[in-house]
Amino acid sequence: MKSYDVVIVGGGIGGLMCAYGLIKNNASLKVLLLEKGRDLDHRFCPIVMKKTKTCLKCEPCAIMEGMAGAGAFSDGKYIISTEYGGWLPDLFEHDLVLDYILKADDILVGFGADTEVYEPSLRLKKECLKYDLHMQSAKVKHLGTDANFNTMHKLIDYLSDKIEILTLATMDDVDITNNTVTYHRKDNAYTVYGDHIVLALGRAGAADFRDWAQRNNLPMTNNQVDIGVRVELPAMIWEDFSKEIYEPKIKYATKQYHDVVRMFCFNERGHVVTENTNGILTVNGHAYKDEAKKSQNSNFALLSTTNFTSPFNEPIEYAKSIASLANKISGGSVIVQRLGDLKNGKRTDEKRLKESSVRPTLDAVPGDLSLCMPKRQLDNIIETLDALSQVAPGTNNYDTLLYGVECKYYSSRPKAHDFMIDGTDHIYALGDGAGFTRSLSQAGASGLMVADKIVKGEIK
Repeated sequence: MKSYDVVIVGGGIGGLMCAYGLIKNNASLKVLLLEKGRDLDHRFCPIVMKKTKTCLKCEPCAIMEGMAGAGAFSDGKYIISTEYGGWLPDLFEHDLVLDYILKADDILVGFGADTEVYEPSLRLKKECLKYDLHMQSAKVKHLGTDANFNTMHKLIDYLSDKIEILTLATMDDVDITNNTVTYHRKDNAYTVYGDHIVLALGRAGAADFRDWAQRNNLPMTNNQVDIGVRVELPAMIWEDFSKEIYEPKIKYATKQYHDVVRMFCFNERGHVVTENTNGILTVNGHAYKDEAKKSQNSNFALLSTTNFTSPFNEPIEYAKSIASLANKISGGSVIVQRLGDLKNGKRTDEKRLKESSVRPTLDAVPGDLSLCMPKRQLDNIIETLDALSQVAPGTNNYDTLLYGVECKYYSSRPKAHDFMIDGTDHIYALGDGAGFTRSLSQAGASGLMVADKIVKGEIK
């Protein structure tokens, strides 16, 4: 059995930053990084390459899994703030978290990331408050889907000479009694020992992490899920915001149900894309730095938050069931519907979609979101779009496109101290997959924090 100082499971930004922090602090460490997906040069999505119009449910999914994680093909927003992007400020001092966010940013800049920073706007925040819309303020960088990919490639190339990286290596189990990791690769099973084991499974590995924790009777907490749509409309409608702050991240409490709806993940002149998480198709958005790759539309997520109470404790399965129903109704794809058709109780068909003044950037199936999404969430979305039109007129136009379903499953979080899971010996969990973060910046910060904990014995 091979032995390592540290075994990292997961090659997303959290796992990569952890590996970087380890070798920067102690170059003699023997580190193994296991990644379920492919290396960056072999992450090819048939839809992105325009070889097919529908998701083929490739295994592993090139968009969600592989080196650099789901962030490799994300819009590449880097939030330089503790106001949102995860729950690290609930566990550590805000200044400490921000310090690690800035450290991770410096590392990315060293590998070619953009340095341009969008500043908060009090003027726009005040305008939103007139209509009970609460815009979160933060410094943010737009790395870009294409530019971010190149940055992550350089980081991985750097690490490849200093640690052992195995792709297409799927974790089967972590034995908490003897600190071993069992994984399979090319139909062969292997077991390795790690003085320290770091689980950085990312969003795509959240269910695997939860199942592993439950098998080992490790306490987990999670009761929140966000369900909604991806909104697509002409870029000019929100350009007053996007040109000044890039991403308008706005919260609204609906008058009908008093539920919180979040507008976020804004992609100026971007593209709506399909994601495959464990066989379930949802939607997301990308935006490129390259002018030639930009569209005429902008898109953003609009999600209604639900916090469940006892006795229900399976919010992720709840969200998956809604997304699965949308997949069934659309014949194995995702649905697109005009806002006006939804309001009027009409199904958007091919004819109505062709009549739309907004040309879709994703070849989704025209349909009726009310057949798969709960009425409460749809009512919240419609009311919020009407409210957003007060600050960006045209948001609630008849031809505004709604793609569904978009879900954000907030991974179950283990009981832990400084990321070391209670009931284990030097087994750590970090990032989005463990319910600590929900952004590139905080996921990267958590990786550096765990590296310091392992090498220095403390996070400071």
